[in-house]
Amino acid sequence: MSRFIRGHIIELMPNNKQASHFAQASGVARLSYNWALREWQRQYKADKEYRDQCEYYDVAVNEMLLNRPKESKLRKHLNTFKFEKYPFMKKVTKCAPQLAIKQLGSAFDRFFNGKSGYPKPRKKGKDDRFSLSNDQFSVKGRSIKIPNLGWVKMTENLRYKGKILSAKIFKQGGKWFVSIAVELTQIEKLKPKTGLSIGVDLGVSNLATLSNGEVIPSNAPLKRQLAKLRRLNKSFSRKKKGSQNREKAKAKLSRLHYKIVCLRKNNLHQVTTDLVTRFDVIAIEDLNVKGMLRNRKLARAISDMGFYEFKRQLIYKAKQHGKSVLSVGRFFPSSKMCSCCGELNQSLTLSAREWKCLVCQTIQNRDVNASINILRYADKDLITA
Repeated sequence: MSRFIRGHIIELMPNNKQASHFAQASGVARLSYNWALREWQRQYKADKEYRDQCEYYDVAVNEMLLNRPKESKLRKHLNTFKFEKYPFMKKVTKCAPQLAIKQLGSAFDRFFNGKSGYPKPRKKGKDDRFSLSNDQFSVKGRSIKIPNLGWVKMTENLRYKGKILSAKIFKQGGKWFVSIAVELTQIEKLKPKTGLSIGVDLGVSNLATLSNGEVIPSNAPLKRQLAKLRRLNKSFSRKKKGSQNREKAKAKLSRLHYKIVCLRKNNLHQVTTDLVTRFDVIAIEDLNVKGMLRNRKLARAISDMGFYEFKRQLIYKAKQHGKSVLSVGRFFPSSKMCSCCGELNQSLTLSAREWKCLVCQTIQNRDVNASINILRYADKDLITA
């Protein structure tokens, strides 16, 4: 049986003492993560040098002499000296350093599997977060109990009922939040089956064009806030480093970035929920977003659309409600292929929004034609992939 895990992000209302504790716990997590990353690199380098020496002298490798870095070994190693070298770690939960190193292990697993890039060190002000296991905190009404701190107020009750798995406390836009992962015991009411299918062509000027001719506009939050963002960036750069005014300007800038993210996610949630509600089968294109971002003229507009987040939301919502999400390959010529006769228009440029098929003489709208082809030829099931 499939496990349905949902995360609920809730804003916290800590007082000054509690906010300072969060900052300290985040610092401990960051320190532990960066130490483990350096130690992992040192051990990996030492193993490589030893193997190279054995190969050079034609000697068999003694497996007992290899470090073979693992997050479990690094966590045990940190426990042997952390209170002696870092006595301030006693003031925060033991989960802060331990789970940070576990997360490093997961980051290396994703790297070795080709799912993400090489892990990078965490930075103060950017990666202010720490995690808690389910036995180290409790939730009651609009409060959460944090180890070594006590109860902290939340702005709302936990939305989901089920087994609480973990929590992550993080800072964004000058505010503190908690993200609580819950394994649902009661599945939400499923969306009714409609028997309808739709093709979706994501775009830059509009968020999406559907195969039934419907156009979904984008709220383009970054574009709308760009003038204010530039003004705050300029104000921040002019402030003296280390001054209070610079910190205030940084907080304003952070709040605006957070507002842009929230507006984008809210729009995508509305669109993806509507698609899952209305259609049983949704076909999309497997876009190479990283490659598209290399185009300097389109990079900002593509980032503003949130293609990756659109796909992520669509897949988990469809899975939860028993719907299907299919895709075509990223090299499939959805725009250049005539949806009436299948002829390819190799001379079609990106600026051409309409074109006439030379074989069947049909005048095609570029985006609608692409969405029809995506629906017709989509064969990869992203739910089971």
